[in-house]
Amino acid sequence: MTNKKLLGRRIKELRKYRHYTQEQLAEIINIEPCSLSAIEIGRHFPSLPTLENIAKALNIELKTFFDFAPVKSRETKIEEIKKAISLLPDEKLDFIYKYIDFYIN
Repeated sequence: MTNKKLLGRRIKELRKYRHYTQEQLAEIINIEPCSLSAIEIGRHFPSLPTLENIAKALNIELKTFFDFAPVKSRETKIEEIKKAISLLPDEKLDFIYKYIDFYIN
């Protein structure tokens, strides 16, 4: 897959994660929805100012666009954490518990 397509797919994924339609995001960043569509399907690279505007609208850092690992849902993260915790020895589990307890209380 080309870098254009990977970047476009990542922008689309992050847009959907923030619950924006193409039309909503295009309006926020002041481009035509068809231009955003062309970026998302990998037909065009966004200019740097457009990429910066997308990042600002999605409240992310620019480098996030180039981390092509999929965004995981909250439920997936919780399940992966539960699985990892169940495998920890007691002393590490105690450490994790104290860390989490600090942040929730």
